[in-house]
Amino acid sequence: MDFQQIKIYLQRSRIYIKLYWIRIIVITVLIILGLSLIFLLWISIRTWNQADSYLREAQLALIPLQLYLQIVMALIFGVTYTFMWYWLFMKRGAQAFTQNTKKAIRGEEINIKWSDVIGMEEAKQEAMEVVNLIKDRAAVQKIGGKILRGLLMIGPPGCGKTYLAKAIATESGVPFISMSGSEFVEMFVGVGASRVRSLFNRARLLAQLHGGCIIFIDEIDAVGAQRALDTGFGGQREANTTVNQLLVEMDGLKEKDLNVVVIGATNAPESFLDPALLRPGRFDRKIVVDMPNLEDREKLFAYYLNKVKYDKESIRIEHLARLTVGNSPADIANLVHEAALLAVRHKKPLITMKEIDEARERIVLGIKRRVRLREEEKWQLAYHEAGHAIVTYLLVPSQDVFKISIMPRGHTGGATWTPEREEIFIHDQRHYLGQIKASLGAYVAERLVFGYTTGGVNHDFTVALWYAHHMAWSWGMGPSGIVGNYSELKAIKQESVSEEMTRRLDQDAQQILQSCLKEVEELLRKERPILDRLAKELVAKQELNYDEIEAIFKEFGKTRPANF
Repeated sequence: MDFQQIKIYLQRSRIYIKLYWIRIIVITVLIILGLSLIFLLWISIRTWNQADSYLREAQLALIPLQLYLQIVMALIFGVTYTFMWYWLFMKRGAQAFTQNTKKAIRGEEINIKWSDVIGMEEAKQEAMEVVNLIKDRAAVQKIGGKILRGLLMIGPPGCGKTYLAKAIATESGVPFISMSGSEFVEMFVGVGASRVRSLFNRARLLAQLHGGCIIFIDEIDAVGAQRALDTGFGGQREANTTVNQLLVEMDGLKEKDLNVVVIGATNAPESFLDPALLRPGRFDRKIVVDMPNLEDREKLFAYYLNKVKYDKESIRIEHLARLTVGNSPADIANLVHEAALLAVRHKKPLITMKEIDEARERIVLGIKRRVRLREEEKWQLAYHEAGHAIVTYLLVPSQDVFKISIMPRGHTGGATWTPEREEIFIHDQRHYLGQIKASLGAYVAERLVFGYTTGGVNHDFTVALWYAHHMAWSWGMGPSGIVGNYSELKAIKQESVSEEMTRRLDQDAQQILQSCLKEVEELLRKERPILDRLAKELVAKQELNYDEIEAIFKEFGKTRPANF
């Protein structure tokens, strides 16, 4: 062993002592106590053998009393020691708030491999480059490149950001420290900043000891939101201080050239985070973890169905992938799990398509409620949902009318399930107008049949008004041709939009609503026989599935129009 190896060994030993000094002290004390006990036992046996017979008898008589006294003293010492340890170390005032108690986990112990990460192929490719940079930073430095400092993962909930971070740690084989952004924030000013320091200090020591370390901060928007002026109560000042400390620590990694990578994950828009966090040198790379496409959903269903017993004849994975447009990996996993529970409830040895369909309905529409409806209420619900279904079927070709129900579920009295037929990444004016018309279908049907409407149109009006408002205020789709994102302008400063402009934009939104309302009224008057037939079937059966709905429309010679 040469001098350089000895130097490296001593350096690693010094770092190990800094990280695990409490463990080392406890083990050392236990070893000393054990050796002392063995030595005293040896002395006692030796003295016993050398003593006279009458002394041995006297000592035997005192053994029970000595044991009793020793047990009592041990109990008193144990209680006192525990009490002192609890108050001196666990309850030591504000310092306990500032310390980071998260334990590092070795990457191999997480055991989430690349083969377990499904439904995010593009994100996996980006993450694989991160793993290579962590493993082979010497090659990066050799050509003059910079070591990766931070990785920001952005995407909707349930898409696998945390799962991907764990896979990165497993493949890299370095210690992994996971925290939530909310764990840094407390009511005391300065606590968040101190916890950030404690976290990064521990990560640096682990990186020196093991050659690298990953810090994963989930929901980083809770700790990395944009800084602002304090409102006077100290809360904003604490948030600003925490963000400042996080910025300083990420810069400090560069100074010491340590192989520490910070991975942040958030569901919030990128603009919600402080701009200083997003600049080069901090979060150097961004990965968008989005909803899975058709091919990814097929892989997800194959992965999760292989973990359960299912009927391969009735369940076609390609069909399931097409039915679950817009579902996240977490949604698909939950669907299979719910179907498995239903199969157990039905006492079936395998999951069939019936359990899959029932699980989808329970998740999307809610659990059926035992509510006895009056006859009048049944007809009101039937015409309400039939209005939605007819308008969607004939005027919104991008959506399927999958199921109609007047059976109370969740918080609703009835439901029309209209999932998207395929992924739509760019929504245009036709799509927004279709959503408005579908929302107004129930209102028009109620008014056409009964001459009055119910409070059930409340949510429908909210949806229709939201689309109409944004078409006029944000997307330049109003009839008057006014261009500009006035919603954003008004959010920045209330006085930025004049009263005259506000009036004109509101008029545009109302004109959009009235135009859609007129078209829906003409459609439902013309298709009144289909409206009555759907309502009659719903009152009789309470629920209509996809095939039954299609049969009714075909009976009247109606087919789905071509997609937009």
